[in-house]
Amino acid sequence: MNIGIIGAGAIANVMLERVNHDAHENLKITNVLVRDREKYQHLEKDFDVQIHTDLDAFLASDMDIVVEAANVEVAKSVLPQVLGEKDAMLISVGALAEGEFVAQLMQIAKKHDTTLHLPSGAIGGLDLLQNAQAYGELESVKLTSRKPAASLTYETTEAEKAVFEGKAIDAIKHFPKNMNVAVILAMAGIGMERTQVLLIADPRTDRNTHHIEVKGAFGKASFTIENNPLPENPKTSYLAAISILGTLERINRNFVIGG
Repeated sequence: MNIGIIGAGAIANVMLERVNHDAHENLKITNVLVRDREKYQHLEKDFDVQIHTDLDAFLASDMDIVVEAANVEVAKSVLPQVLGEKDAMLISVGALAEGEFVAQLMQIAKKHDTTLHLPSGAIGGLDLLQNAQAYGELESVKLTSRKPAASLTYETTEAEKAVFEGKAIDAIKHFPKNMNVAVILAMAGIGMERTQVLLIADPRTDRNTHHIEVKGAFGKASFTIENNPLPENPKTSYLAAISILGTLERINRNFVIGG
C-alpha cells in the first residue's frame, strides 16, 4: 500500500523511520506534502520519497491513502479535497469538533466512495464504545485526563489542579491542542454534548494519563492508559504515534480482529 503524508513533523518522521527505513513488507510512504520544499528536500534522499508543495500534484501521485500529520488548521483546509480523491487518515481529530465540518466530510466521502480513518490515538477501547452504542444503549462516558501542568497552564502550581470539568465540546473549545482524546472518544460513543471531561494539570507528572469510565446496557467498564511521551516530541504520546502504524497495518490486512 502506497502512503502519502501531509506534514513532516515528529509523527511523520516516526512513520518514515518505521515504514521506509525498516523496509516494511506491505507499506511504503511514497509522497510527502510540505510548505517549504528547501527545508525538507533531504527527505527525498533519506527516505526515498517525493516531496510536494502543491496539493493537486500531491494527490495526482500514486497513493492508496493520505495521512494528515500536520495540524488542525491544515486538516480543515485540505481534507475536503483530499477525501474527494483519496482515502484518508486524520491525526488532528480536533478538526472534527464542529458538526458541520463532519457532515461535509461524510457527504464528500459518500459521493466519491472514499473512507476517512480515525486512529485511536493515545487511548484504546474504542471498539467497546462503538459496540455498546450500536443500538443507542450507551448511557454515560467520562474521561479524566491528567497531564503535566506546564502543558495546560502558565500558572505556577505545586499541587494538581482541575483546569476544566464539563462537556467534551466545551473542553475542545478551551483546550483545542490537548483534547484529541475527547474528540475521538465522543465520536466513538455518545457525542460531544454528552461525553464528560475532567482535565487535571499535575506538576508532579511527566506523562499523560487517561482514565475512561463507561456505563450502558452491557454493564460497566473502566480503563486507564499511562502514556510515555514520544522521544522525538514530548508533547505527543508514544501510543498516538504507533496507533497510526497499527491502523495502516489493519487496513492492509485481509484478516481483521475486533471491531
